Amino acid sequence: MSQASSLDRRRFIQTTAAAALATPWAAQAAASGPFQATGTRVGEVTDTTAIVWTRLTEAEVRNNAGVSFDKQKKVKGVKEKVQEVPAVREIEGACPAASGKVRVRYGLKEDLSDAVETPWAEVSAEKDGIHQFKLSALEPGSTYHYVAETAGAHPVASTSFKGKFHTAPEPAAPTALRFCVMTCQGYQDRDHADGHPIYPSMTALDPRFIVMTGDLVYYDSNPPRAVSPALARLHWERMFSLPRLMEATRSTSTYWLKDDHDTLTNDSWPGMKAGELTFGEGIKIFREQTPIGERDFRTIRWGRDLQVWFTDGRDYRSPNTMKDGPEKTIWGAEQKEWFKRTVKESTATWKVLISPTPLVGPDRGNKNDNHSNEGFTHEGDEIRAWLKANVPDNFFVVCGDRHWQYHSVHPTAGVQEFSVGPASNSHASGSPGEDKTYHKFHRVKGGFLCVELKASGKESEIAFQLRGVDGAVGYEAKFKRGVG
Repeated sequence: MSQASSLDRRRFIQTTAAAALATPWAAQAAASGPFQATGTRVGEVTDTTAIVWTRLTEAEVRNNAGVSFDKQKKVKGVKEKVQEVPAVREIEGACPAASGKVRVRYGLKEDLSDAVETPWAEVSAEKDGIHQFKLSALEPGSTYHYVAETAGAHPVASTSFKGKFHTAPEPAAPTALRFCVMTCQGYQDRDHADGHPIYPSMTALDPRFIVMTGDLVYYDSNPPRAVSPALARLHWERMFSLPRLMEATRSTSTYWLKDDHDTLTNDSWPGMKAGELTFGEGIKIFREQTPIGERDFRTIRWGRDLQVWFTDGRDYRSPNTMKDGPEKTIWGAEQKEWFKRTVKESTATWKVLISPTPLVGPDRGNKNDNHSNEGFTHEGDEIRAWLKANVPDNFFVVCGDRHWQYHSVHPTAGVQEFSVGPASNSHASGSPGEDKTYHKFHRVKGGFLCVELKASGKESEIAFQLRGVDGAVGYEAKFKRGVG
């Protein structure tokens, strides 16, 4: 950690400690709440629809003075020390849910003088204080401003949380935009007390949307381990109440994908358990904590030139231990048929698959969890061969899950893949090394991917920029194509 980062961290700790002494955290619940200490999230945005995620909390801010957990390091020959887990609300970062009412006011004017109001919605602490508002009849290609307002026993607004989001342009409109893709954020190695460094770097680019590509929390490797639904929800509370993350999710549209660590455990599949937490409950909690909508695999059109596909790699998979062959799958038959059909039907200039896990790689030889691994060779070869035959020059894969950045081209299928890298430098690791038969670029660093589209007359350009945690471009690949 740099000297400046250390100073920022000390100042943050001193400030929050002073605030805790002045106003004890537990006493805030008696103030005029309920509050929104975990902010808002706007997801699944199309040209005319969006979902606004809200959550009511007892206190105005997270429990900064609670019991903290250090990152656990495994030392060979030394038994791991297990830290006693207190009540969830007493853990650092906890934001206990509250009952009450919430509504959203939204409009095209920043002062909301043209606002449309949703009805008040009743929420309960027993259901984690969450309500998701489905907005419709929105204007395409527009920036919407909104405020989420809360109320206690009587329907009079008491606290509010403001934000904005962007709708997609109409399908025929030429596409000029930026969007960002991130993955893999550990809590104890976020490298700044306020949250991971990629978030201010991404928001500085004013992206039309951010894709949150799985491993958004680490139930199994970031203590305390999530061995119950309550502890699983704690992971979401403490991560997404961090100031930098709250600022990002209130500032633009988002899309959410899950992977193994934010469903249950490393390389997990349906039917597994972790203590009291089942795989099925993990799926339910992810859908509860994110504005993901009705389907976990889906496609979104952003104007004339861009269509994006989001796939799910957990819910439909075979056990990793199953022998490879035609019946072994990650996507499942329904998702695979949907993907092939919708990609062939698409008239977009550029087609981008955003996957929680790699399709190209290469990955480490000891892994057996994704389409670039030996254990899923049959389905991986099937999908790559189909892409080569059907979308050879305007299709790209963007993947999460890997803790290093790369641009790979499959040596036989020609499928191009960009790995976005982890959310902090301290989380970067694990690469098998550069492989010239695949890699056009490779580095073991944190960061994110920025994709930029430009439209000029009868030509469209797409650029994939692998950026560092500070937002600096480390590598760029540009592609041009005629339209119309």
